[in-house]
Amino acid sequence: MNHNTPTHSGCPFHSGPSGLDAPPQAQTNGVGEGIVREEKAQLDFSQSMSYGDYLQLDAILNAQKPLSPNHNELLFIIQHQTSELWMKLMLHELKGAISHIAQDSLPEAFKMLARVSKIMEQLVHAWDVLATMTPPEYSAIRPYLAQSSGFQSYQYRCIEFSLGNKNAAMLQPHAHRPELLAQVQAAYQAPSLYDEALRLMARRGLTVPSSHLQRDWSQPYSADDGVEQAWLQVYRTPQAHWDLYQLGEELTDLEDAFRLWRFRHLTTVERVIGFKRGTGGTGGVSYLRKMLDVVLFPEIWRLRTEL
Repeated sequence: MNHNTPTHSGCPFHSGPSGLDAPPQAQTNGVGEGIVREEKAQLDFSQSMSYGDYLQLDAILNAQKPLSPNHNELLFIIQHQTSELWMKLMLHELKGAISHIAQDSLPEAFKMLARVSKIMEQLVHAWDVLATMTPPEYSAIRPYLAQSSGFQSYQYRCIEFSLGNKNAAMLQPHAHRPELLAQVQAAYQAPSLYDEALRLMARRGLTVPSSHLQRDWSQPYSADDGVEQAWLQVYRTPQAHWDLYQLGEELTDLEDAFRLWRFRHLTTVERVIGFKRGTGGTGGVSYLRKMLDVVLFPEIWRLRTEL
């Protein structure tokens, strides 16, 4: 063995202290040290807002408080918490869309309605994750839920009311929280998305029955032949009413996505709990099946038979 050949603890990437094998600081004459110092300074967020600060991640990631010792409860909590976050955004977009339709600003409304439909798609796929919970796994955590249920979601109720599915009985689950009840009641008493769409059609010169332009907005919507005729005029001459035609299709997309969400909800519940009653006191699967029959924008669906 040549004792003049340096050894380096068996590392094949270092054969000498000079040339290409020299340490970075030797090659760069201190430039590398400057880069390291600069990178360290850029990575110091103690004096400015960080990613976690902006997103309030400490609050969000510490908001999961499982009550049972079961491993699967975290999935159940996160599934519903993330759904509520998406519903918060959905309500934000729905309110904006309704406001823009009332002001005849349809391009802005179209963007918001398209986003609501995409959020619905996100919620549909979220059921795939919850469906990985088996009946024995859910049974292990169910006693810890007491009477809590998604049926009591005030945001979901505001979404349903904003889309026109008005039902006075659905105010009662929120009566114990006056501040939440006020929000739900406001959505209950306000014109729905579809109500504002019909008022827009009337402003554009289409014949919409007066019974559907000025009414008690808290009452459930009733389909009307006159409204269907107004929509038929739009769909038979789309070039003459292009933005209203596009509005009709945006509403169709939205209800289509909402139906898929309801159906996926039903199948997931049936898969996990069968035909047991819901924790909130509903019939569970039987209640969700009834909800599949609710049509939000009936004339837009009926007119397709006449075209």
